[in-house]
Amino acid sequence: MYLSGLVLAGRPVLVAGGGAVAARRVPALLDAGALVHVVAPDLSPDLAALADTGHLQWSQRPVEEDDCEGVWLVLALTDRPEVNAMLAAAAERRRTFCVRADAAEGGTAWTPATGRVGSAHVGVVSTEGPRVAARARDFAVWSLAGDRNHDAPAGWVTLVGGGPGDPDLLTEGGRRAVRAADVVLYDRLAPLAVLEETAPGTELIDVGKVPRGKHTPQETINELLIRHARAGLRVVRLKGGDSFVFGRGGEEAQACAAAGIRVRVVPGVSSALAAPGLAGIPVTHRTLSQGFTVVSGHVPPGDPRSDVDWAAYARIRTTLVILMGVANLDAICRSLIEAGLAPDTCAAVICDAGSPSMRVVRARVADIAAEAGVAGVQPPAVTVIGDVAALGLLHR
Repeated sequence: MYLSGLVLAGRPVLVAGGGAVAARRVPALLDAGALVHVVAPDLSPDLAALADTGHLQWSQRPVEEDDCEGVWLVLALTDRPEVNAMLAAAAERRRTFCVRADAAEGGTAWTPATGRVGSAHVGVVSTEGPRVAARARDFAVWSLAGDRNHDAPAGWVTLVGGGPGDPDLLTEGGRRAVRAADVVLYDRLAPLAVLEETAPGTELIDVGKVPRGKHTPQETINELLIRHARAGLRVVRLKGGDSFVFGRGGEEAQACAAAGIRVRVVPGVSSALAAPGLAGIPVTHRTLSQGFTVVSGHVPPGDPRSDVDWAAYARIRTTLVILMGVANLDAICRSLIEAGLAPDTCAAVICDAGSPSMRVVRARVADIAAEAGVAGVQPPAVTVIGDVAALGLLHR
C-alpha cells in the first residue's frame, strides 16, 4: 500500500449510502472541502441536516453505476455487498479510487484511522484491519498528547464543548477525550468530523435535536449517560459550542451527580463569541461597546415561557448576542424597537459560523429579520445587535 494524502477541495466525491458509516465519513470530507454527493434512499438525521443546509447534495434513490462518472473518489458505504462490489468495479473502469466499508480488500483505497496532535495529522492503515490501525493510531497520538485514563476516566462522564463546528476549533483536550471514549453521545452541531478519530468499537449515539424535527428528550440523554458510566465505560458527551452556554450541560452534570457519577468538564469555544469573531465583529470595542449580553431567542417575546426582559436589553447600550433566535428574530427586533432601541441600530446575522458555507447578513435592526429571510438564513445562526455589528474587520 502506498500512503498519500488526498487534496479534495472543490472536487466531487460520491458517497453511496446514508447510514451510520456515511455519517461518520462525510464530515471529514466536507472538512477537506470536497463536493459531496450522497446517493441513498434514506439519510441519517445528521446527514439530513447537512443536506437541508446545503452542505451536501442528496439524490434520494438507489445508487447507480453512472453515479461514479466524473468523481475523484467513491465511498461505497451501503449495507449491500453486491452494490458496493458494483461500485468498486465501476470506479475501477473509470480509474477512480474506491473505498469499500464492507470489504477493504475489495476497493482500491482505504480510509485510515486518523487523529490530530496540534497541527499534525496522524493516519494509519493496516493490512490486518481497522482495529490494528486504530491501536497504532492511538499509540502514536497518546504518546504525543496524553494518557487515556486522564483524557476520559473510566466510569466518568466527560462533558466536551465542541466549539462552533469547525474541528480546528475543538480544543486539544476535547479531541483527546473523544479519542479515548468508549461511548460518545453527540449533537448535530458538534464537530462531527472528529468522530472519525474514535476507536473501532466506540459506541456513537446521536442524541441531537433538529429544530421542528427529530428530538431526543433530555431525560433520555441523562439516563444514557448514567447507564454507560455505571457500566464502567469512558463516556463523552460531545456538544456544539460550550456545554454550559445554552447546552444543558448543567442539567446533565446535576443528573450525574445525583446518581453518584463523577463528571469532568472540557470547556468549548462558544458560538456567542466565535461567530462574531469569525465575522470580524468584536463583541466589545473601545468607544463602541463596554460589554455584551448573551441571550437565548428560542422563545418569542410575550410568550408565557419567556423570562427575558427584552425592554431592559433595549436600554443597556451594550452589545446583544442572540443565540437560537432565527425563527423569532422579527418579533425580538420589534420588541426591542418598541422598548426604545433606535431602529437604525446596526445588526448582523452570522450563519454557519466556522464552516465553508458561512455567511454574514448586515442591516438595520428594523430590517435585519427581513434581510435574513431574503438571504434564506437557517439555524444555526447568531445575531449581533449593537454598534459593533457594523464592523467587518476581516477580509473574507
